[in-house]
Amino acid sequence: MLLVAKERMVFDMENESAKQLWQNFKLQNPNVPDTYSVWAFGDSKEMADELSALVLSGLKTATCSALHGYKLENEPIPKAGDYSVILDGNGEAMGIVQNRKVTIYSFEEVPETIAYEEGEGDRTLAYWREEHEAFFRRAYAEMDWEFSPSMEIVCEQFELVYAA
Repeated sequence: MLLVAKERMVFDMENESAKQLWQNFKLQNPNVPDTYSVWAFGDSKEMADELSALVLSGLKTATCSALHGYKLENEPIPKAGDYSVILDGNGEAMGIVQNRKVTIYSFEEVPETIAYEEGEGDRTLAYWREEHEAFFRRAYAEMDWEFSPSMEIVCEQFELVYAA
């Protein structure tokens, strides 16, 4: 597992649970591409469990990460059409999502619709800002990086296309 300075923990593509779920998905959807990412939400087992459950319930259809994290880890920025296998806190595949839209905003310009689609807390922008600022401050504390309201945020809006 690689903990990137974003709102997700990235796992090796060799995760057996993810490989099996993807193979099952491909059997039913033979025209989907062979490429996908494997990751869990947040920076803890508890957060990964909570947020993957929100995806499965249909309440969470968006996520956001700091653009700076992609640059630090030399990772490609997600794009519309990308598939991801979502894991719980134990690294078990919970479902597959596909990005519908990917937009980059400054933190202070993230719209209310994103906060609502994130599905967390009371689903307001105020709650989203408070929780995400705390997350980004925590994620970068050890990297000599400072949170800023003008930092760029990658917002992914997705749909659950396959559940475990």
